[in-house]
Amino acid sequence: MEGILKSKGLRISRTKTEHLRRDFSGTLPIGEPEVSIGEEVVTSTTKYRYLRSVIQSNGEINGDVIHRIQAGWIKWRAATKVLCDRKFSSRLKGKFYRVAIRSALLYWAECWPVKKTFEHKIEVTEMCMLRWMCGYTLMDRIRNQDFRDNLGGCSYFCKDARK
Repeated sequence: MEGILKSKGLRISRTKTEHLRRDFSGTLPIGEPEVSIGEEVVTSTTKYRYLRSVIQSNGEINGDVIHRIQAGWIKWRAATKVLCDRKFSSRLKGKFYRVAIRSALLYWAECWPVKKTFEHKIEVTEMCMLRWMCGYTLMDRIRNQDFRDNLGGCSYFCKDARK
């Protein structure tokens, strides 16, 4: 295999190469067999990133949800000058949020098997962003629906968006 890759001008980075074992039968043998390239043993991992998704050996998507939340916050930080500026109307901020931030936050989410915990994590993140955008905190005791209405639409996971 390695000779074929070399003949095509490709080479394997032995320091970066890892493998993930997923047993779909549910009968993992005792002691994991070693995977090697030549004489070198390839290290094993429990998760890795592939095509912007986090693949985990246990089949869960917790890592992917956390990664999307982090990506949403990165986009949020890049756009805070617009989103937190009082010169812009709330409706404009809401439109900008839906186009720029929410799309980064929910990228590939339509392929997730939705669980209540994932839904809750995304909604908490989104409400934190919406409150910050309006200049309020939880201490101000303003209902979530008021923020959604003020910004010209509801959050992705609210009941109106799913109909």
